[in-house]
Amino acid sequence: MIKDVVILGSTGSVGTSTLLSLSKVKNYKIKIITTNKNIKKILKQAIKYRVKDVIVEDRNKYNVYINKFKKQRIRLHLGIGNIKKILKKKVNYCVNSISGIDGLYPTLITIPLTKNLLMANKESIICGWHLLKKELIKNKTNFVPIDSEHYSIWELIKNENFYNVDKIILTASGGPFLNTPKNKIINIKPKYALKHPTWRMGKKISIDSSTMMNKIFEYIEAKKIFNINKKKIKILIHPSSFVHAIVFFKGGIVKFLAHETKMTIPISNALEINSNIKNLKFNMYMKNFNKMYFKEPDKKKFPILSILNHIPEKDSYFETILITLNDELVQKYLDGYINYISIHKNLINLIKSPYLKKYYKLKPKNIYDIKKVMNIAKIYLEKKVKFYAK
Repeated sequence: MIKDVVILGSTGSVGTSTLLSLSKVKNYKIKIITTNKNIKKILKQAIKYRVKDVIVEDRNKYNVYINKFKKQRIRLHLGIGNIKKILKKKVNYCVNSISGIDGLYPTLITIPLTKNLLMANKESIICGWHLLKKELIKNKTNFVPIDSEHYSIWELIKNENFYNVDKIILTASGGPFLNTPKNKIINIKPKYALKHPTWRMGKKISIDSSTMMNKIFEYIEAKKIFNINKKKIKILIHPSSFVHAIVFFKGGIVKFLAHETKMTIPISNALEINSNIKNLKFNMYMKNFNKMYFKEPDKKKFPILSILNHIPEKDSYFETILITLNDELVQKYLDGYINYISIHKNLINLIKSPYLKKYYKLKPKNIYDIKKVMNIAKIYLEKKVKFYAK
């Protein structure tokens, strides 16, 4: 039986890994791929993978390229809203690999159109999980996280009684500055912060990994997806990135999940096409097992981890404000407006400001509420952002 797949954000790193995962199997058909504005790349993808329907969000790109798509007998659509017109019945899988909060709306309108939602869009989970969960339940759509850490947790506990889960460990490589003295990274240039030691990722997430902000996001994701008290979640440094999650169960049993640092592994397994993955040779596994070193993160080295103390137990605008402030600060750093240490200091100071804290007792009712508070946080940051020399 042919299984239909939709890929939201096919031109990004996760979307590209999904296409690679599907490239060697015959009983899967890619129905739709989407992009914001990377029109040249998605045209090549559509031709290579024989995709007949493509969605682009940028009107100018759409107007310029529509005839080029027609020549290839590919239907180009403007706007994700068209997905409802294209799909006449539920597809087997929808992979959401869109980056940023822009992925929330496409996810909400796609949930009713798919049997299984495979999610790598962490911002949507962090800011709008309560909205997503409602739609998942309503439409009887299965949910599988495909970020390596959360897929690993999901895999470890899916056949277990969740009551028996005692603690969940998220592992972190420590990024490029794990062994660099703090005084040497104050004014470090972006090109060095982008050199992740074990993963190949986009610029934004690479900077987040260097500051450990990505682990705070993953901590919040785990709390929401698995409905677990934050006291039961812990972060450990694991430089080789071979072990992606560890789960402690009541009764003294500990399980961990390990694999190479390739996104094709969790994606292929979530799509149930793991047969096309080449396994590491036994000797290579042994080398990785011998590198299974773990330690507590140094909070002086990664001061941004102090934000973990401020995460509320209940859903609120805290998550939206946190993501917005971080996104803006990282972009300012990449654009050369602030230095590296200013990401940490601005974020820690702003997240504790009384002006923003009043929103932490309120919960967004819809996507428009989230966008409204995002704009409030952006405006406030522009007024208060500072450049820290030390």
